[in-house]
Amino acid sequence: MTPAHPPSSDPWPERPAPLEEACAGGPRDMAALLLFALSRRIGGDRRPVLVTAPRVWFAEHGRPYGPGAAGVPLILAPTTTAAEALWTLEQALRSGAVALALGAVDGASLAQTRRLDFAAKQGETVGLVLPRRLDGLSAARRRWRISTFESATDPDDPRAPGPARLIAELVRGRGERPGAWMLEQDDETHRLRLADRLAGDGLAAISHAGAPSGLAA
Repeated sequence: MTPAHPPSSDPWPERPAPLEEACAGGPRDMAALLLFALSRRIGGDRRPVLVTAPRVWFAEHGRPYGPGAAGVPLILAPTTTAAEALWTLEQALRSGAVALALGAVDGASLAQTRRLDFAAKQGETVGLVLPRRLDGLSAARRRWRISTFESATDPDDPRAPGPARLIAELVRGRGERPGAWMLEQDDETHRLRLADRLAGDGLAAISHAGAPSGLAA
């Protein structure tokens, strides 16, 4: 799925809001979604990351591979129902024991997301809801659609793949304009950074000539 919004000239909102939502553009984009989600924790926060979802979600998508998320202690909390996952997400956020709490929950109401936003602020942590679709009302400050993009070229071997890349499309942002950014994994920090940084302002260089079909304005 190609982003509906053109490349953004606005600064990449690297610092997460207390509550955000993100969904995969399609089935093949789930790995990119998890990579994006794990990167939303605030840099330097050594608290663990919690992932909660109904067991059927883990059965469909698999469990995140802990050793692959270097430097990020993971707590997996499978539940029986989506309601239990929502409760687990709220309690984790309110506890302040985690740097980031991810919840694969569909159909959360406006009132429920308001509770999540309040809990994240109370626990001084970051919450990210991972629904299948971005529909309905939500108290999340930002809503993202994440799509896989071809990896960069290895600088030492042009035949080998380089850093993993993805497109983060801001579908809705409170007080922010929608747009899209190309991000790539930084193997040293194990976080996402803007791909092809431009000198001076650090904006992603998603040119019309180099953008995937449908990404350019």
